[in-house]
Amino acid sequence: MEYDIIIGLEIHAELKTKSKMFCRCDNDAENKKPNTTVCPVCLGQPGALPCPNKQAIEWTILLGLSLNGKVNQLSKFDRKNYFYPDLPKGYQISQYELPFIHDGYLKINGKNIAITRIHLEEDTGKSRHPEGKNYSLIDYNRSGTPLVEMVTEPTIKDAETAKKFCQRYQQVLRYLDVSDADMEKGQMRCEANISIQEKNKWIYEGNCEIKPVGEYQLNPKVELKNINSFKAVEKAINYEIERQKKALKNREGLTQETRGWNENKGKTVSQRTKETADDYRYFPEPDIPPINIDSGWVEEIKTKLIELPSDKKDRFVSQYDFDSKTAELLISDKGMADYTEKVISELRAWIDAGGDSWERQKKKLAKSASNWLVGELFKHLKKESMKIADIKITPENFAELICLVYENKINSSAGQKILEIMYKKGGDPTDIMQEEGLEQMDNKKELESAIKEVLDKNKDQVEQYKEGKTTVLQYFVGQTMAATKGKANPQKVSEIIKKLLD
Repeated sequence: MEYDIIIGLEIHAELKTKSKMFCRCDNDAENKKPNTTVCPVCLGQPGALPCPNKQAIEWTILLGLSLNGKVNQLSKFDRKNYFYPDLPKGYQISQYELPFIHDGYLKINGKNIAITRIHLEEDTGKSRHPEGKNYSLIDYNRSGTPLVEMVTEPTIKDAETAKKFCQRYQQVLRYLDVSDADMEKGQMRCEANISIQEKNKWIYEGNCEIKPVGEYQLNPKVELKNINSFKAVEKAINYEIERQKKALKNREGLTQETRGWNENKGKTVSQRTKETADDYRYFPEPDIPPINIDSGWVEEIKTKLIELPSDKKDRFVSQYDFDSKTAELLISDKGMADYTEKVISELRAWIDAGGDSWERQKKKLAKSASNWLVGELFKHLKKESMKIADIKITPENFAELICLVYENKINSSAGQKILEIMYKKGGDPTDIMQEEGLEQMDNKKELESAIKEVLDKNKDQVEQYKEGKTTVLQYFVGQTMAATKGKANPQKVSEIIKKLLD
């Protein structure tokens, strides 16, 4: 039997405001002692009244506008009632009927993935389970952290698209600088709702609802939690799809439930039956009046909109002539994208100063720039676990290094040596080239003399070449590069060796 895969995502992200959502407590609890950044409000003590964080509301609206959403000009907070040990009030201040944002979308692989709502709420505390003990401890430092939740329509059809959506959404949060969205630290949590339905037996009516056709009974959906990496998002969804298919094939039936992802076992495990909206007993938060968001406020927030990853990628391809894969890598981090822009700006200025045309040279120069940015800079950042903001190489000096190679003043090997020095202590690449004696050997007579000496020392290999073993040519090139201490141009060396041997 063939099935349609129906996936909807719920993604929570902690906003990095200075204070918490409904009080003035420090919102940065990282490396703080348990229960030290708390007050009567975030501990839910009787008589403590919440006061909404205006910055958190503005950032939520900014995020929504960036994702093509519509603003509810009248919005309100609601109480969502449920019991968690780390939810001190016994309810969560959240939003239900009138979220700040509705009806947006995010484009993935050329297709718009519809976003139902983006709303704001408070985070819970954290439960700690000491190893070997028969009790748990609770740290309320995180309690009250502003938490923005984004809910998609159930229109995603495969795990790979779901993963890409989560990755792009994280980039948007970081570009806007409203959340660090680090999944390993719990700053961004992805949950997937999955159901499989027989083909042509259901219809989609919007508002996260699917309806049966005729007498068909819809299969229940399953919510996946505890997913802490993008790789796990894809693996967990694929596992759950196959689990549900197998259960239906074996006529075991499915339950609407919440399941957790066990990374070590590579499988989902049942946690509890899934609640419905009625179970939460939503009602308007009586301590916070409805919030009017007038058009002037919205227009003020719109002035803070910026170019987002997808648009930047398209521009990098069209304007700088990067291929799609390179552009995707370069825009994956806003700091790296900004660094790239500055490098390209320097390269354009260099071309213009030389009286040439950027349009005429950009294809070759873009290729050279992408090789150094992705092949060398990315490699070093990954190796050292560094951020682009931490390196000592200015965009101007990085562009100058690319120009030295492009002008054949140094070869690639020398460029890598210079770059290694720049990584460690910064500096001007031209100065380093001169200090280290790495300027490329241009004197043809000197180069021919060095090559002849190499050939004289390797008569056996010369005979092999004459007998047709042309692969030995690379051996001669390597020996010449060693003899010239890497100063020669390998291409020129190869051409001269061929000419001498032939």
